[in-house]
Amino acid sequence: MAEEKVLLRMEGISKSFPGVKALDNVQLTLRSGTVHALMGENGAGKSTLMKCLFGIYQKDSGHIYLEGNEVNFTNSRAALDSGVAMVHQELNQALKRNVMDNIWLGRYPKIKGTPIINEKQMYADTMKVFNELGIKVNPKAVMSTMPVSQRQMVEIAKAVSFNSKVIVFDEPTSSLTEAEVEHLFRIIEMLKQRGVGIIYISHKMAEIKRISDDITIMRDGQYVTTRPTAELSMNDIIRLMVGRELTNVYPPKDNIVLDENILEVEGLTAEYSKLSDVSFKLKKGEILGVAGLDGSGRTELLENIFGVATRRSGTIRLHGKVVRNKTPKESIKNGFSMVTEERRATGILSILNIRDNTVISSLKRYKRGILLSDRKQSEATDKMIKAMRTKTPTQKTKIQNLSGGNQQKVILGRWLLTEPEVLLLDEPTRGIDVGAKYEIYQLIQDLAKEGKSVIMVSSEMPELLGVCNRILVMSGGKLAGEVDADTTTQEEILTLAAKYA
Repeated sequence: MAEEKVLLRMEGISKSFPGVKALDNVQLTLRSGTVHALMGENGAGKSTLMKCLFGIYQKDSGHIYLEGNEVNFTNSRAALDSGVAMVHQELNQALKRNVMDNIWLGRYPKIKGTPIINEKQMYADTMKVFNELGIKVNPKAVMSTMPVSQRQMVEIAKAVSFNSKVIVFDEPTSSLTEAEVEHLFRIIEMLKQRGVGIIYISHKMAEIKRISDDITIMRDGQYVTTRPTAELSMNDIIRLMVGRELTNVYPPKDNIVLDENILEVEGLTAEYSKLSDVSFKLKKGEILGVAGLDGSGRTELLENIFGVATRRSGTIRLHGKVVRNKTPKESIKNGFSMVTEERRATGILSILNIRDNTVISSLKRYKRGILLSDRKQSEATDKMIKAMRTKTPTQKTKIQNLSGGNQQKVILGRWLLTEPEVLLLDEPTRGIDVGAKYEIYQLIQDLAKEGKSVIMVSSEMPELLGVCNRILVMSGGKLAGEVDADTTTQEEILTLAAKYA
């Protein structure tokens, strides 16, 4: 790397939290006009390193140089003002405000000589950024009314609006459709042409191989290597990340699907979404996938089964008996559990520790008279930490201090403790590294082998094909068809997904 092309250099970065050394003497060098992939398993320290750069965390030691000048940002605003922006994996937006408010928050254009916000100017500035990036979103739309994928594109536009020299993308495609991913890649290529340096965190190997120029790999908070992307195969990357060979992406499908309908859904229609007249059956020991484009009704299907969303009509039968499932509490009592797509918004209880997050849905099991047994709660949590291979110093660690993938493992453990008969999974491996994904796939297989039944929504078709026995395809809120996962193709699924879109 020629010195004159170096835009950012991080040297000897270390950072500790109570009970854990998150970063130990880590380095990273970013050249202008390139995409630098930052890779590693969940808990490797990738996001922590970027938060040290962005001023969210203060490093314990080391040096950061931006265009040759040493910097030490004490907060994210200082980083943004200096030309460093970050698009976070977990969106943190003002959901009750509109799009342009979110983009210009803290730097509103004012009517000259007054403290009054110039709404007309703000709208024009927003449209200028959107037109430049080819983003088709209404600047006056309220954030809470938009799908996660559009909110993600707004966050990307916000980062670009700062005219940043360095932009960090942390799992930017985890909630984007294939078309939106292609759009993002076009934006990144445009930014490269301007000389912007991109740091790109992703667990999706194909993306990394396609768009990155250099790769830095971390493992257990330590720097492993930096290489040009062209020199590394996918197997090389996995081996360096996990420290071992990973021969199979998916475990063998050795669950036995019994000819017994455990769940029957008839005419399911939602009150406040376009989900309409969906009927299907789920067999005992079956892993049933749900495919479809963004907005097809995949998530809404799970939410209506679990009682998160209001059902207008339709019948749900478990073992032939009608269950109402009007609320999540009632659904849990009936033997259903659900892992939601947005873990930070609807999954984790961020201010509580791992133990509290693990046992929260099954507290009745740990009662000793009118009190809760500390010992039973600790034993149950320990069991789940070991089963999920969750990386954490102790079960008393706050869940917000874990990596995204380890948070997801805690949530999965929480629902497994309820011993569900039907487990509903909405994007269960979103933002999770390849090693941890395999562990979760194996866990799903083990549950199916125990006679449990699983419904799994995923936007990654290879995942559905590799894990599931059968796949339902949603389109425009309707069930467009169902296919056998072992004999179908991605083309057949996409054709069905476009049926009512």
